[in-house]
Amino acid sequence: MERKLNEVLLIIKQGDITKEKVDAIVNAANTALKMGGGVAGAIRKAGGEEIQVECDNIGYCPLGDAVVTSGGKLYARYVVHTVGPRYGIDIEPEKNLYNAVYNSLKKGDGKGVSSIALPAISTGIFGYPLDEAAEIILKAIKDFCEKDAKNIRLIVLCLFSDRDLNVFKAKCKEICW
Repeated sequence: MERKLNEVLLIIKQGDITKEKVDAIVNAANTALKMGGGVAGAIRKAGGEEIQVECDNIGYCPLGDAVVTSGGKLYARYVVHTVGPRYGIDIEPEKNLYNAVYNSLKKGDGKGVSSIALPAISTGIFGYPLDEAAEIILKAIKDFCEKDAKNIRLIVLCLFSDRDLNVFKAKCKEICW
């Protein structure tokens, strides 16, 4: 599925984010920037240990914020690590999920990237309900495209499963048009 949001093309697809041919990919991180399982584990495996070393040197990322490392051995030049909320545990989950997405895009844009891919942040082990997360994530993307996109011209929402893809497509029809 594709949608044009101002000058930015949004593509929603199923796939492996580590294989995306974009300038930057977004990692669903934890505050300690330890790349264990899920998206982070896949990025670490594909991109190499140097990404974790860079994360260790940074040391910390607050909830709702983002930091940038190199892409290691990935096609992507950068990995933007963002900390989304743990559903039912962290305060203000809606605000923090929105900020995690928005700040990821802003950090990537600040690095001059023209293309970026992101996963369904917080919907894996952080337990955010997919339907609610899709609405917040798409709203943050739409707002970023309308207010702050300077360099980014392509955003790929790269989703893990058919179910994820179908939920995001349905929400996009509501939110993005």
